[in-house]
Amino acid sequence: MEDILKELYKTILTRKDIREDGSYTAYLFDKGLEKILKKVGEESTEVVISSLGDNKDNQVNEMCDLIYHILVLMAELGISLEDIKLELEKRSKKVNNFKGERKEIENI
Repeated sequence: MEDILKELYKTILTRKDIREDGSYTAYLFDKGLEKILKKVGEESTEVVISSLGDNKDNQVNEMCDLIYHILVLMAELGISLEDIKLELEKRSKKVNNFKGERKEIENI
């Protein structure tokens, strides 16, 4: 899996540098951070909705869409796969890190 993520991220970085006509990735970079964030939000919602169903193919497709858009966001923000890997490695060493349920939001 790591190889395919590296290849995809490399392609995304290339599209950021060389804006090929007709490239959806280049289109996202041309539109900027707000468009990329909107797509991440949309795809996150689609993952939630598909996960409530029982269609694994649809769930996988939506998760792939979200991963792609997260990688585009990372490229836009200058976050590398190595940055993510290092943080995940730090987190994997934590134990007994559950802080309990979040408090209920009170009406103001």
